[in-house]
Amino acid sequence: MSSQNLVYQSIARAAHDHGTTTMFGLMGDANLFMVDSFVRDFGGRFVPAAHEGSSILMAFAYGHVSGKVGVATVTHGPALTNCMTALTEAARGHMPMVVLAGDTPTDNPRHLQGIDQRELVKATGAGFEQLRTPATVGKDVARAYYRAQVERRPIVLNMPADFMWQEADYDIDVLDVFTAPGGVAQGDILDNAIGMIASARRPLILAGGGAVEARDQLIRLADRLEAPLATTLKAKGLFKDHPYNIDIFGTLSTPAAYDLIAQSDCIICFGTALHDFTTDRGKLMKDKRIVQIDVDPTAIGGGLHPDAALVADAGLTAETIVYWLDEAEIPASGFTRELDIPTLTAHPVGPEKTTEGFVSYVHALERLEDALPQDRILVTDGGRFMTEVWCRLSVPDPKSFVGTVNFGAIGLGLQEAVGAGVAAPDRPVVLFSGDGGFMMGGINEFNTAVRLNLDLIVIIANDSAYGAEHIQFIDRKMDPSLTEFHWPSFAEIATSLGGQGIEVRSNAELETAIEALGGRKGPILIELRLDPMDVPRMRI
Repeated sequence: MSSQNLVYQSIARAAHDHGTTTMFGLMGDANLFMVDSFVRDFGGRFVPAAHEGSSILMAFAYGHVSGKVGVATVTHGPALTNCMTALTEAARGHMPMVVLAGDTPTDNPRHLQGIDQRELVKATGAGFEQLRTPATVGKDVARAYYRAQVERRPIVLNMPADFMWQEADYDIDVLDVFTAPGGVAQGDILDNAIGMIASARRPLILAGGGAVEARDQLIRLADRLEAPLATTLKAKGLFKDHPYNIDIFGTLSTPAAYDLIAQSDCIICFGTALHDFTTDRGKLMKDKRIVQIDVDPTAIGGGLHPDAALVADAGLTAETIVYWLDEAEIPASGFTRELDIPTLTAHPVGPEKTTEGFVSYVHALERLEDALPQDRILVTDGGRFMTEVWCRLSVPDPKSFVGTVNFGAIGLGLQEAVGAGVAAPDRPVVLFSGDGGFMMGGINEFNTAVRLNLDLIVIIANDSAYGAEHIQFIDRKMDPSLTEFHWPSFAEIATSLGGQGIEVRSNAELETAIEALGGRKGPILIELRLDPMDVPRMRI
């Protein structure tokens, strides 16, 4: 091992000292020597992406699935501008990440690729940290890792290219991150909240992404109250196999579960900001008491004003509520005794209507739910196809679900599927993407998955159109032809890129594709050919 006395070596060493074993990125003249040192001097793994924005998305999904700080690296100028959408997605997804971004030399203000990188990063919602001098490398890297974890967003560490071969002083400098729970609810507001919960006859517990770690405590509270459990999309799978789990709450609920939510009289919300899609723009929260618990004060009151708001840890608050219910000998509500869970969780399928040369999308999803590996990590790209996937495909737990939904973008799914696959190499990753999203961002990274030999199953919902726009033209009785595309065969593209591609135009061909999954070696792509007039509408 070299002496690590140059800046590029010290940055690599600092990443290693912070527990980073995998780094995603694309090399350029401002970061290539750092990447080389990370791999050769410290035994790190570098996963090269085909596009800079992809490396951000890979690190994002890697962090979500692994629970670690995701790390990516890019060079300066256009490399960083290529990351704008990805950084916005990651920032709005509240994922701790560090991005080691090179910058043009400080002594060349007229450099062809020079831009104000600080202002660029700020526009995405990510944080910015400057590598100040060669003497402060350890402290600056430590600050970036610390902020990423505390602020729960990407922090871009700006690294001037002319620093890299300068002498550096490096001392191990890993800052302790405050990870204790955010406190226990107390006082009059807690008393009022418990009073609302105790008097409820039809209470319901809703958990969001901020309450995933409190699963056991929320189940104890639900069992104590005899209240059904539901989750937001980001907590999908949290209560899987619980007898009174009604699955996703809101516009993605089954019709029966939607009616049940409407009939409840008190909703106890843990770790959710109550997005418009969760509340159906407030309709599901009318005429009922709302108790909202979140450790993040900015999550409370954004969508609607709750009747009781507790800035506190979800698990500890649930335990506290159970304690006082027991102390006051409050009887259980009995609400769950009325429920027929199979009816509440079954999404309608309807008759199978197919046009010659196409497969029924809903029926294909119902078949794939049973046929795909049950220990899967499910990743979804954006598009009108995605809501049916969310409703009909199950996951083992929230960390096994990666939805690229934070910025409303399409074309991010395959990149995040790669990151998920690197994080969990012993598990299959299933990606659902639309044709437009795959053309926009999937093709350039499918070969990355091939190079990495990932256990990746890609399902393309190919209606040869930008479907959400297609249906708007149809609704207004206008010509939708501008939304329609004659794409090349995605199955043939997958094969040409080193994977295996299968086209599906009938139920028989779907069964052939499913059979091929059993013998897959590396990435496989199944192209579902769909009638653009027969794809269900989005449920949001």
